Amino acid sequence: MNTKPSILTKPVVVALLAIFSTFLWGSAYPTIKIGYELFHVGSDDTAAKMAYAGLRFTLGGLLVLVIRPLMGGSLEGIRTLKKRHWKQILILALVQTTIHYTVFYIGLSYTTGSKGAIINASAVFFSALLAHFFYADDKINLRKGIGLVLGFSAVIFVNLDGDFNFSFLIQGEGFILLAALLHSSSGLYAKHIVKEVDPVLLTALQLGIGGLVLLVIGFLMGASFPTSDFNGYVLMLYLAALSAAAFSIWTSLLKYNKISSITIYSSLIPVFGAILSAIFLKESIAGVQLIGAMIAVALGVVLVTYSSSKTPV
Repeated sequence: MNTKPSILTKPVVVALLAIFSTFLWGSAYPTIKIGYELFHVGSDDTAAKMAYAGLRFTLGGLLVLVIRPLMGGSLEGIRTLKKRHWKQILILALVQTTIHYTVFYIGLSYTTGSKGAIINASAVFFSALLAHFFYADDKINLRKGIGLVLGFSAVIFVNLDGDFNFSFLIQGEGFILLAALLHSSSGLYAKHIVKEVDPVLLTALQLGIGGLVLLVIGFLMGASFPTSDFNGYVLMLYLAALSAAAFSIWTSLLKYNKISSITIYSSLIPVFGAILSAIFLKESIAGVQLIGAMIAVALGVVLVTYSSSKTPV
């Protein structure tokens, strides 16, 4: 009996959805920094950052649960989840949402939105490294090796200041780099989980559980419930919505496609992030280091994820 291929395997559909997801994630960089100002979150107020992130992802998870039935989907899958599924979902929620975004939010407050976006693109190269060890048909060859070198050179290049002096803060650029590694490992783990769990349901539970943990930790550290004016809450709702949409789409694409064919689009995140940061935060993207980093990321991603060649190089 032939099974009709999912529409999510069609190249045009994959491209449009992946580009849309990367645009949403790219827009998160300036949005988060603006949100910090509207919610009066200081750069050194870790507790407030965790509560802020927790509210965003808890709302994101709830949005998925509310919207899914309205779009013809079902939540019946929750009842069929087995103990091992809940264990996997909990691990993903803690790593992908709680730990990953704690590190990410802290790092972003100590660097610019454009630099953060480009450094975070190293997740593509971490994915290639991890895939080398976990997928027998996705080993690192010469082409991928060159791509990895280009990718990490971009991380160094973007941290050069105007006089080409190296500028790197552990709690800033270093945390963004760690967040990229956590994001990559979580993506590989999510692909394993969606073999048996609906990807949209996984997104809802991952965001909801991880977000609640962030909120609780933030409160235990002394944070109060995030408050702002109307504009701040609208921005928070946008962040929640982009998380719900981008993660649902991305996880669904990973279910039906090879990791390399999806992660290549991650190279667009720093492009969107830098452009939107320039528009809304007035950050410069004319610097030669930013342009050079974008070129290196783009070339590196193509080399790492290009898999059409049937013969190793």
